[in-house]
Amino acid sequence: MKPITILLADDHALVRAGIRLLLDAEPDMLVVAEAVDGEQAVTEAVRLRPDVALLDVTMPRLNGLDAALRISRETDSAILMLSMQDDPGYVRRAFDSGASGYVLKDVAHLQLVTAVRTVAGGGRHVDPALEARLAADAANADRHRQDLLSLREERVFSLLALGHTNREIAEQLAISVRTAETQRANIMQKLRVKSRAELVRYALATGRMQLPA
Repeated sequence: MKPITILLADDHALVRAGIRLLLDAEPDMLVVAEAVDGEQAVTEAVRLRPDVALLDVTMPRLNGLDAALRISRETDSAILMLSMQDDPGYVRRAFDSGASGYVLKDVAHLQLVTAVRTVAGGGRHVDPALEARLAADAANADRHRQDLLSLREERVFSLLALGHTNREIAEQLAISVRTAETQRANIMQKLRVKSRAELVRYALATGRMQLPA
């Protein structure tokens, strides 16, 4: 069976040596190159096209997030971020940069191996210790976004989610069609949605609209 080829990038030699020892001990994994900084990681990834690029978030010359962005644009390698940073913001930035997984450096050996296999197979992996915090942050963000709506916008939002047109909303709320259009634009901007379909999904996800029984 063809092994999962891995590029390992970290600016600490001892960390690289330890991780390489763990991964090379797996029968289905092979570390094909190491990099000491982000620039070298990009160069090696483009040259070797490994199945997985395992990148430290904090590296000299080019940090891991920027390296991930370039590798994701120039190769088909799956990217797994390795970090001491347990801030959910880093996780979101990592996925925005093209990563498919994020694990902490104090992770157990088995979880790191599982993460490598998961992203190599096209899946996504987030360190379990961060999942609850990510969910909580997302819920807080949703509540904040909802709090941004005025009372009038709340009413327009509810009608939009139910499928009413701008004209129908204007008639129900005794406002002009132009005002209804403006309110709709403001709502979509505040909630960061780009279409009615996204708005409906948002309403369902946040419990603002229930599917009929």
